[in-house]
Amino acid sequence: MEVDDLTMAIDSGPDFRQQMLRAGVQQLDAILLTHEHKDHVAGMDDIRAFNFINRKPMDIYAEERVQSAIKREFAYVFADYKYPGIPRINLHSIENKPFLVNGVEIIPIRVYHYRLPIFGFRINDFTYITDASYISDQEIAKVKGSRYLIVNALRKEKHLTHFNLEEAEKLIRLISPEKAFITHISHQFGLHAELVEELPEGVTMAYDTLSFHC
Repeated sequence: MEVDDLTMAIDSGPDFRQQMLRAGVQQLDAILLTHEHKDHVAGMDDIRAFNFINRKPMDIYAEERVQSAIKREFAYVFADYKYPGIPRINLHSIENKPFLVNGVEIIPIRVYHYRLPIFGFRINDFTYITDASYISDQEIAKVKGSRYLIVNALRKEKHLTHFNLEEAEKLIRLISPEKAFITHISHQFGLHAELVEELPEGVTMAYDTLSFHC
């Protein structure tokens, strides 16, 4: 995601390298982590390319629980003896209150992935929410006014830990963005061409390399 001269990624999943290559990303200043599940952090090793390009460690922003999981899962990154070629990172602690990355305000949005508290993020007119199954009215208020909203919907049927399509569409109506994108989808949705025909005006499916300036 590009904001003026600052480029940020939200999460670093297992196909992080391929996504960056496909999108032609040459500069990455920071990574915001929503939570510690492997499908959102498994691409950590791939930041080595940006270590080389930037000639400095990568700044990663996450709450304390997520940092503990990162230190456990990628213990070699934090070992006293630094093996040559490991990713170099600087961890920054965040809470549920706004913080700055290179002068850009980031507003965390507290959502729940079943019982696990995780973060979405609002940056200017853009809000990104993934893996949510619940969001309070207080947190919804922080999202209102967003021009662009990306939100998860795993499938049409009810699910324990993720929004289904009906729940995602309800949130979209409450926020009323100019454009909304559905992400974190599963094969249970069926064919893309059929699904997009069912979506309301202003709502479509997210896809790799999707980009916009906000």
